[in-house]
Amino acid sequence: MDRPSLRDYGILGAILLLALGLRVVGLNAPLWYDEILTVETHLRLPWSAMVQSYSMNHHYFFDLQAKLAMDLFGETPWAVRLPALLFGVATIAAMWVLARDVAGMAVAHVTALLLALSYHEIWFSQNARGYTELAFWSTLGLVLFLRGLREPRLGLWLGFGLALAAATFTHLTGVFFFAALGLVWLWSLLRSGTGGGRLTLPLIGAGAGLVLTLLLYAPLIPSLGDTVAAVGDTSAIDVMQEYQNPLWTVLEAVRTGIGTAGMLAGAVAVVILILCLIGSVAAADRAPWFAPAVLIHILLTLAVLMALGMRIWPRFFFADIGFLMLLIVLGVRGLCQSVVRLIGREEWAAPAFALAVVAMVGVSGTLALRNYQAPKQNLAGAYSLAQSLRQPGERVFAVGPAATVFTSHFNADWQVITDNAGYSAALAVPGPILFVVAFPARVLRRVDLMQADRDGLLAEVEWLPGTLGDGGIVLFRRP
Repeated sequence: MDRPSLRDYGILGAILLLALGLRVVGLNAPLWYDEILTVETHLRLPWSAMVQSYSMNHHYFFDLQAKLAMDLFGETPWAVRLPALLFGVATIAAMWVLARDVAGMAVAHVTALLLALSYHEIWFSQNARGYTELAFWSTLGLVLFLRGLREPRLGLWLGFGLALAAATFTHLTGVFFFAALGLVWLWSLLRSGTGGGRLTLPLIGAGAGLVLTLLLYAPLIPSLGDTVAAVGDTSAIDVMQEYQNPLWTVLEAVRTGIGTAGMLAGAVAVVILILCLIGSVAAADRAPWFAPAVLIHILLTLAVLMALGMRIWPRFFFADIGFLMLLIVLGVRGLCQSVVRLIGREEWAAPAFALAVVAMVGVSGTLALRNYQAPKQNLAGAYSLAQSLRQPGERVFAVGPAATVFTSHFNADWQVITDNAGYSAALAVPGPILFVVAFPARVLRRVDLMQADRDGLLAEVEWLPGTLGDGGIVLFRRP
């Protein structure tokens, strides 16, 4: 294991300051649908009611921290998102430690810098949800797990148990990651035997973590099973059936990262896969269990979500983003070494890798700029715009699953449409109508707005972009 020098810590500090600055800019942008639901249905509750019933929209450990921030600083977007920002930066530091263990100091610096510039890492660090916190606890857990396999010590495994409980209490899918590590541990026992505390110490640490998890979730257990089952039922009738396709998940993750879909997204996904495979081979020398842990977690999560009939959101794999970035960096370095070896110029390996790093930093920084071009979903802007455009006597209808947010959160005197029946009823009354449609890709599969256009009357008034997938908001008017 490389020992960091003062210079190394200085580099890490500079990277973390850069990461913090990039995540502070735009932190107070308008909240999107899930964030608003979190505020309305959870963060405004009394402390005693925060952990009483299970909901897929609540990330319990994160929500407790967000409520504390909101109580201290007021109900502003930046305060609600503050824990996500702090854990986003902390995850970069944890990944630096992990990368140092797996591949050495130079790779640790590069991995941390690319994560600081990562579009996805910035996006989720400004999202009032628990995903960056889940990534932090998962990364810390993996650091302790790999060290515990190398040198079984009770302190390492007790720390692992605490990370397990914290991750799982942050988001229930955290159990998938630590279950994957359990499978890797069993695999390691088959190869190395059970002596030297390899059997007992991990059992003690994981057992303590599981007991603590059960205690934390105890008030929620009665409602947990029903909630998970209901999610599977709603997924089965979802008009967006592609959300349950693993291939869509991969391409959507790439599309959001590079800002485009189609063949380019598929080509980028293939390149990432190849680099990760090369990186997995390179990591096997110093950390033979690292790449298997990442692969097993991804496959296990996919298997469980598909078995439950749930939507396979890319965010369920956000905890892997740092691990994949490390594999990509190792893959690029390995590819550079192979190319220069092939042309008989092995002395060019270090300069070639340095040039590749400069290119990766340039691409990552450019892609990260898209975080600042629009809010995640501009519900607040849509409300203000609709109110300013509204003509005397004009009715306003919010259409789709986010419709009630306008009436509950913004106190709009609008009416709500959720299906074609409600839409037809609105059209039956003569007079001008303004339609506000959030999640248009979903809504326009369920509600046929073109009914109003049979006479060529319906016209698009404004499109408000959003960085969230299907996060745009469109306003239509029928005169």
